[in-house]
Amino acid sequence: MIVTRSKSELPAPQRAGSVVSIGVFDGVHKGHQQILADNVARARAMGARPSVVTFSGHPKKLLLGRAPKTLTTLEHRLELFRRAGIEHTLVLQFDEETRNTSAERFISEILVAGMNARAFVLGFDSKFGLDQRGTPALLRELGHEVQVSEKVVVAGRAVSSTAIREAVELGDLGSAEAMLGRRVSAFGEVVKGRGLGRQLGFPTANLNLHHELSPPTGVYACLVRQIDADQPQAPKEVYQAVANIGYRPTVDETPAERPQVEALLLDFAGDLYGQFLELEFVARLREERRFDGVEALSAQIALDVEDARRVLTESN
Repeated sequence: MIVTRSKSELPAPQRAGSVVSIGVFDGVHKGHQQILADNVARARAMGARPSVVTFSGHPKKLLLGRAPKTLTTLEHRLELFRRAGIEHTLVLQFDEETRNTSAERFISEILVAGMNARAFVLGFDSKFGLDQRGTPALLRELGHEVQVSEKVVVAGRAVSSTAIREAVELGDLGSAEAMLGRRVSAFGEVVKGRGLGRQLGFPTANLNLHHELSPPTGVYACLVRQIDADQPQAPKEVYQAVANIGYRPTVDETPAERPQVEALLLDFAGDLYGQFLELEFVARLREERRFDGVEALSAQIALDVEDARRVLTESN
């Protein structure tokens, strides 16, 4: 997938043109997946390039002065777009210039002139441009072909990033999964920690989630994939893992400002520093708690590994 980080860096428009969808797509949930699938199908039928315009910052940060924690960071969203079949994504910074760009100018300069948009696939509540005037109706008035994807409803409620965020924060993985259409996951870069896991005999990968929302503190059975940005099409080996989300009370006397995320990949040996991992949360094994020393903690981790293997084997 081609990723363009600025409108000034857009590649020369394809003669075949693009089918374009627009939005933040936080979570890339079932509703978003429907839009992306409709986009890809329409583009295939037209011989065009399935394309997305998204934003590197949440618009609510500028519009309301605050933004929710994201279900998926930009890099996670890009990976999910790629899996959905999107071939080009334009990432725009949602700044004052973007905010004050009229919908008509956005359409003519960026979508049509910049991306050679031949058709649009939008969500039922999609709006863009100054005063949110960019709607399916406006596009049709301007003579463009527009397909509006149907609303996706789960358990009588329209699927939304807000509803999923609430479920994740409550630790209701089942409800979140039903709306996501996939397991709750976290996407982060492996960074150097203090090496305490290795000293205990259980080397862990410490993840920087870049403020991506994660489930509540606790110990989880997970599946882990390595994400290689240089070879996105290469098969991803999946590892069983135990992940801890929390403040590590047994070894850290001074709690961190926010929960730390570390994953113990089972049956893996190698250096992961600087790489990106995607954690799929399969089940919560237990709450995080303080132990009477590192020996007791080490013994519990061994039990957690056994529990995780059992849970992950049964979930297949």
